[in-house]
Amino acid sequence: MAKPLQDRIALVTGASRGIGRAAALAFARAGAHVIALARTQGALEELDDEIRARGGDPATLVPLDLKDMAALDRLGAALHERWGKLDVLFGNAGILGDLTPLGHVDPKTWDTLMAVNVTANWRLIRSLDPLLRASDAGRAIFVSSGAAHKCTAYWGPYSVSKAALEALARTYAAETVETPVRVMLVNPGPLRTRMRASAMPGEDPETLRTPDDLAPHIVRLASPEWSETGKLYDFPTDRVLGYQPPA
Repeated sequence: MAKPLQDRIALVTGASRGIGRAAALAFARAGAHVIALARTQGALEELDDEIRARGGDPATLVPLDLKDMAALDRLGAALHERWGKLDVLFGNAGILGDLTPLGHVDPKTWDTLMAVNVTANWRLIRSLDPLLRASDAGRAIFVSSGAAHKCTAYWGPYSVSKAALEALARTYAAETVETPVRVMLVNPGPLRTRMRASAMPGEDPETLRTPDDLAPHIVRLASPEWSETGKLYDFPTDRVLGYQPPA
């Protein structure tokens, strides 16, 4: 049986848990060689063990803090030297920050959240764009949130960061529209993750779908057959949504 990502190279940020881990396992199952990036070496090794146990090729493990921008720059050079291309970038890693009024947000917390949720993804694009363009079907996928549009009270830093991420991805899509690269955003909706539990501590996690439920859709967006770009895949409604400029 043919695998949709056979022999493709897929990089996943935040690969040690949650959506990133589920996507990494799904990519490996679909035939990709996974480059797994996260801060914790031990968690990455556990992921690699599971990939191998499921019959996948050993992953390339990259223990790296996304706030280390110089390391992100070096990443592109290292991947170029080894493979000369990148087929899939899954920009999943993100942090929630504090749920608090905007006037109470600690500046250091704001800066850290923007660095991880926005700037790191820009630095990844900057570092990896030549490799995605070298692929016959480069795919860049970034995890957004409904918070980018709801602008709920006390969710300010997270909402702002995801709105900025959407603008970043849509701009990159516009700049690559005449190339083989396709750029998509994903709104996972409420999923059974550690971040969701932190934001909604009174919620019954058993009522939520899991990252494993989302993962096959990420594989679909990462496949060479995927043709749309600059749009958002909304998992709760299973729809691809465009963006309409204001009248």
